[in-house]
Amino acid sequence: MTHDTQKEIQKASLIGRILSMETFLLFMGIALLIYGVANSATMVIFWGCVIVPGVLILHQIRKRDWSKHWQEMEEEHKRQEAFEMRRKKVAEDARDSNGGK
Repeated sequence: MTHDTQKEIQKASLIGRILSMETFLLFMGIALLIYGVANSATMVIFWGCVIVPGVLILHQIRKRDWSKHWQEMEEEHKRQEAFEMRRKKVAEDARDSNGGK
């Protein structure tokens, strides 16, 4: 159960990636900055300055958290497989020892 991020990126459509929520927020932040500068609206510039770095930070956090999540899932899967193998071996050993008598 490995997670291949490159394969996932290839499967995602270009339109889906372009129209993601992060992209929408980034464009809104840039639009607010442009609108604020054009109309000398200080609060609009402020919100644009808050949104743009916020989106970049959000992107980094989401990327890091998903990588960590998949690593944890792979480790859990390996532990589960090892547990199942030990359980099967014990059951086979018990069956063999009972069957031989």
